[in-house]
Amino acid sequence: MAEQEFIPANPDPEARKAEPARNLAVAVYILQALSFFTGGVTALVGVIINYVKLDDMNGTWIEPHFRWQIRTFWFSVFWMVVGTLTTFLLVGWLILLALSIWLIYRIVKGALALNDGVSQ
Repeated sequence: MAEQEFIPANPDPEARKAEPARNLAVAVYILQALSFFTGGVTALVGVIINYVKLDDMNGTWIEPHFRWQIRTFWFSVFWMVVGTLTTFLLVGWLILLALSIWLIYRIVKGALALNDGVSQ
């Protein structure tokens, strides 16, 4: 059996910290996407993760992704409430449709930027 080569961890503490942080950002994008099927419960879990880990992300390239995800959540909540309250006027249905399209755009754009390794 061939001897395995020892590969040390990256000596840069910021680089070591970035990979688990990236995984958390991926998880939150997935939770946001799943919110279409769970009535928003998974988006709530995602934003809680964002707030709990936000201080740990300060100064990393992942921090803008966390802020993007937090803004996405709160704008979605706002427009969901507005759309729901105005459905009887029929304009609410258009607001909810526009919100769905906008939410898909934000999740896809953020996830692709994260995949490319760039800040949001």
